[in-house]
Order: sequence, then C-alpha cells, then structure tokens
Amino acid sequence: MTIEQKPRRHFHDELDTLQKRLMQMAGIVERSLGVATDAVDSRDPTVAATIMSDDDRVDELEVEIDERVMELLALHQPMATDLRQIIASNKVANDLERIGDHAVNIAKAARRLADTNPLPKLRELTEMTEITREMVSDALAAYVSRNAGTARMVCVTDDKVDNLRRSLFRILVTHMLEDPKRIGAALELLLVSQNLERIADLSTNIAEDVVFLVEGRTIKHGMDGHQVLDSDEDDALD
Repeated sequence: MTIEQKPRRHFHDELDTLQKRLMQMAGIVERSLGVATDAVDSRDPTVAATIMSDDDRVDELEVEIDERVMELLALHQPMATDLRQIIASNKVANDLERIGDHAVNIAKAARRLADTNPLPKLRELTEMTEITREMVSDALAAYVSRNAGTARMVCVTDDKVDNLRRSLFRILVTHMLEDPKRIGAALELLLVSQNLERIADLSTNIAEDVVFLVEGRTIKHGMDGHQVLDSDEDDALD
C-alpha cells in the first residue's frame, strides 16, 4: 500500500463505521415505533419506560454520528459522492432522533390511554399507523439500497397520512361532542395522530435525502429536477 493510499483507506473505514452506527440507530428507532404503536392499539401502559431507555441510546448514537461527521469533514475534506454521503448521513441521523422522540410521545399516550374509557376501533388510525410505519421502513430501505425511485414513492405517500389525520380529527371531535366520557381517550388519540403525521414528514425528509445522495438533486419544496451540483462540476469533483 502506498503512502497516498493509507489515508484513503482510513477515510473509507471511518465512513463504513459511520454507516454502521446509522443503521444501528435506525434499527432501534424502527423497533421503538412498532412497539409504541402496538401499545396504543392494546392500551398497554408498560412499554413507555423501555422505549424511553431505547431513546437514550438513540440520542447517544446521534451525538457520536455528529462527531464522526465533523471529523470526516475536517480531516479528509471529501468531495462529490463522498461529501453527499456524509451530509445525508448526518441529516438522516437527525431525522431518526426526532422520530425516536415521537415514538416516546406515542408510548406515553398509550400509557395514559389505559386509564381512559375506550373508543370504538378507528379504521383511520389503524391505516394511518400502518402507512407511517411503512414509510419509515421504505425510506430506510431506500437509503440502504440507494434507490431513488422508492424514495420518491415515500414522498408521494405523505399526502395519504395528511388526509387520514384530517379525517381522524373530525371523527374524534365528533366522539368528544357526543360523549364527554370519551374526551380523554380522544385527546390522546389526537396526540398520537399528530405524532404519526410528524413521523411521516420526517420519513419524507429521509427519502428526499436519498434522492440528494443518489442523484445530487434536491426535491424539497417541489424542486424536483433542480440539480444541486451541475453535472460538469459533479464529474470534475468525482
């Protein structure tokens, strides 16, 4: 190995470690979301403590990832594809940390639900939960496989979650007006739906970062097709 090759190998070893930490973080967050939403359905008050403990680990991983990102940028001054990967990793980690926080909120709502009068099963909430969990899973799968097509589908799906949240709001308000004894449960489910909507938004953020990583394009704010680095410049940097 030449002297010039050693720093390059070290850089890619550090980049691999960064990705491993990110995937570890993603696994914890995805599991926490599943447990929290299942707890809402079963009105299980016992899971909140476990999810809060897992969230502490997620916070630790986010700090470690931030530090590794800063070190990679400062010591290696990466360009083009490598730079995009580091930037995307940092942004995905931040979004995962926030998804973890929302999973904690959902678990806490499930704990409080156990002390309220139950509502009839709400198809809209079930569908909203399923779609949101799929969005998280699909966004992460798109990141791992570098699949911009899957990422774009996640972005499109976000509208379904928004529509379900609005429908669920109307249904829950109706329950509260018809029976004051249901107000407590309805308010908790409103909180759950708001957190699910935010998780869907954060999944969309991750999906947009995948497109940026793969294509060097930003699709935020309807800017699909706008290239962050123009093709000649990008080729020159690679």
